[in-house]
Amino acid sequence: MAAGVTTALIAIAGVVLGWITIEIACKPCLEKGRDAIDRSLDPNYDPDDEDVAVAPRAPLLTSKDADNDDAVSSAPAKAI
Repeated sequence: MAAGVTTALIAIAGVVLGWITIEIACKPCLEKGRDAIDRSLDPNYDPDDEDVAVAPRAPLLTSKDADNDDAVSSAPAKAI
């Protein structure tokens, strides 16, 4: 009987130490996930109400690039 209790205590200690190891190793990822879960379960959370300062996107083509593209595209193609 004592051997069974000892084995059970060792197994429980191993699970606890494994859990602590995973918590420490994956802390940043786990915190982000837990925050996301907390936000999604909050009935008062509305993602449209967030005031996030997002920088506006730069245009894909500037006027300088557009002028260069026209000059390159109007050049005759070289046949191989």
